[in-house]
Amino acid sequence: MGKTHKPESMIHLIYRYIMVFIGAAMAALAIELFLIPNLIIDGGIIGISLIVNNLTNINFGILIIIFNIPFLFAGYKLIGKNFFISSLFGIIALAVVESQLHHFTAFTTTPLLATVFGGLILGAGVGLVIRHGGALDGTEILGILLTKKIPFSIGEFVMFFNVFVFTWAGFVLGWEQAMYSIIAYYVASKTIDTVVQGFEGDTKAVLIVSDQYVEMSEAIIERLGRTVTKLKGKGGFKDNEKEIIYVVVTRLEISKLKSIINEIDPIAFTTIMDTQEAQGSKFKSAIH
Repeated sequence: MGKTHKPESMIHLIYRYIMVFIGAAMAALAIELFLIPNLIIDGGIIGISLIVNNLTNINFGILIIIFNIPFLFAGYKLIGKNFFISSLFGIIALAVVESQLHHFTAFTTTPLLATVFGGLILGAGVGLVIRHGGALDGTEILGILLTKKIPFSIGEFVMFFNVFVFTWAGFVLGWEQAMYSIIAYYVASKTIDTVVQGFEGDTKAVLIVSDQYVEMSEAIIERLGRTVTKLKGKGGFKDNEKEIIYVVVTRLEISKLKSIINEIDPIAFTTIMDTQEAQGSKFKSAIH
């Protein structure tokens, strides 16, 4: 028999939806009090909604729902029920909160400040929603659906899509506003990465080839508090058996790890690689 998955607890479910709501509210605040007053947009469906809002005066909240929901429904089987419901909740929360902010005065009318801080707050909000199982923009869902039929990756599709959005913004809002919008999009995307991966997400995977692998492993475990994995390998010249130590550490621990390696085996062959994300209870407990 296959494993039965433990259902999500009610407390965790409520917490997750609270965080999605907070993220959506932050995005709404950035859009209504930073971006819209300064004619600055974001990329994706949010960007298209802002342009159409500028052209037609149709409420942004209504537009974001109209433009996103078809992609959510189209990708329902692909993204799963939980992601679909969380995303739908987040998009509706974004629309509702944004509609309540119309009468508030913009935080700044200086385009550069609006670009940087609007991008930061928008990125933090969108990242918070993604981190807790939802999305506020159907662009990537559209990309997943279309890349099965077109010879482009999802990342390439999103990039091409946004080139179209910002070019359109240039004609509608002016090229200076389009350039500010590109900066806001860049700031938001980097902030999203930081929030989704976590501030501890900058991790490094290290491979160490050393004849002193026993002592090396013990030192890493005792002095860094990291678990290590021993891999079997063969030397290229002599075809002799080699033990390879694999360990994942945070960026701040690299210096300490190097000192351990140099102390135990100065001629050890070491490779340090960037990792996108590290998960697992042992890794997390070592951090905290």
